[in-house]
Amino acid sequence: MKTRCIIIDDDPLAITVLESYLEKVDKIEIVAKYNNAIDAYDILHKEKIDLIFLDIEMPRLTGVDFIKTLNKPPSIIITSANKDYAIDGFELNVIDYLMKPITFGRFLKAVNKFFLFHKSATNISKLSEKKDEDFIFVKENKKMVKILFKDILYIESIKDYVKIATTNKSVITKEQISAFENKLNKKKFIRIHRSYIVSLNKIDAFSATTIDIGNKELPIGRSYKNLVMDKLS
Repeated sequence: MKTRCIIIDDDPLAITVLESYLEKVDKIEIVAKYNNAIDAYDILHKEKIDLIFLDIEMPRLTGVDFIKTLNKPPSIIITSANKDYAIDGFELNVIDYLMKPITFGRFLKAVNKFFLFHKSATNISKLSEKKDEDFIFVKENKKMVKILFKDILYIESIKDYVKIATTNKSVITKEQISAFENKLNKKKFIRIHRSYIVSLNKIDAFSATTIDIGNKELPIGRSYKNLVMDKLS
């Protein structure tokens, strides 16, 4: 299935350039083109749009203000002749920020970012469908090590790695703790600190500031305290 995109830009030449580039990308189809953001609301409410190429500086409603009005916006690649808006764009989680005049190479880089982002999102979605499985394989050195979820005591973040402490071993693998958290069943595991996730079934004792698990005392982060107390009370 092709990615459905729209172009919003008050400059006809800019639209023509994007059209010529998009014609070379087989995976994307242009559904509509608009010379102002207000006219695009109708199609966004009625149809599934995956990607918007959005100009920032437009009359009536700027690109930044337009994004802020969208409840669940599609992926957005901003186009602009003014680099001063770049920070605003990235604060709104846009995929990329293209400076005009846009070269084909820079355009392709932005499109590849879009596809990489959606590939990661798809992988996370697939992982979430498997959260009830009994085990996971993680890479340690040159081996794939099997970890049973029921044996996990806690997961600890160590810079770009995580340590998975189980009832019979500890395994260190290169992964961000937030990415590993997405693989866990949230009914059985809880994040207690920016550096720690624990198995609810393995908690031996807890206080307002710490959790005892597997002969180790782990801190409860201030920002996690209310969530942890609600879960354990």
